[in-house]
Amino acid sequence: MPTLSRTIPATLGPRRPALLGLILLMLATLLPLHAQADDDALVPPKMIPLSVMLDWYPNPVHAPILVAKQRGLFAKRGLDVDIQSPADPSVPPKLVAAGRIDLALSYQPQLHLQVDQGLPVVRIGTLIATPLNALLVRADSGIDDLSQLAGKKIGYSVGGVEEVLLAAMLEHHGLTLDDVEMVNVNFSLTPALISQKVDAVTGAFRNFELAQMKQEGVEGKPFYIEEEGVPTYDELIFVANRDT
Repeated sequence: MPTLSRTIPATLGPRRPALLGLILLMLATLLPLHAQADDDALVPPKMIPLSVMLDWYPNPVHAPILVAKQRGLFAKRGLDVDIQSPADPSVPPKLVAAGRIDLALSYQPQLHLQVDQGLPVVRIGTLIATPLNALLVRADSGIDDLSQLAGKKIGYSVGGVEEVLLAAMLEHHGLTLDDVEMVNVNFSLTPALISQKVDAVTGAFRNFELAQMKQEGVEGKPFYIEEEGVPTYDELIFVANRDT
């Protein structure tokens, strides 16, 4: 009677060592790749430097940017964000145009003026999508209507755009820029108004300078720009160099 053999046929013998060798070779190749993948997961991503210049010194309107920086949200996206404040509030878009800053906060009306002047800047995002700009006077000034600004001194900080917006507001009340005296007070909108070096300031933010005045014990009276003949617009936008 024929018997069943449990031995491997001689024809398969030489293939078994070759197959084992192939498997070992594959493992030897894949293990370093797996180890490298684990190592890469532990290595932090390469950080991309990004300079951002604010439109003013830090204040509540910049909270989303400042909080994101503090909580490391930019770093989690591989961005090493350098937040800077300008020495002059009129220069951030100009520094972007010159390639010295990557991004800057600016104002929508200012962007229109600067593009018309040939600056290579472009809007890439919005921070505040509603007007904050207001013309402020002291509550005890006796000024209840913008027509009463004739012959008065008006402080401003950002040339060009604030003059255009003020001109529209004055025109709404039968006045022109020739009827007032413009005084550049730079960052000192609140101090200039409190000390009565000027009779009014334009370009003040309704959520900031009014609060500053109240903290100093002086009540302010705002004239909101969108109620004085100026169409609504996005107050704070991000601009970048169009050519980069």
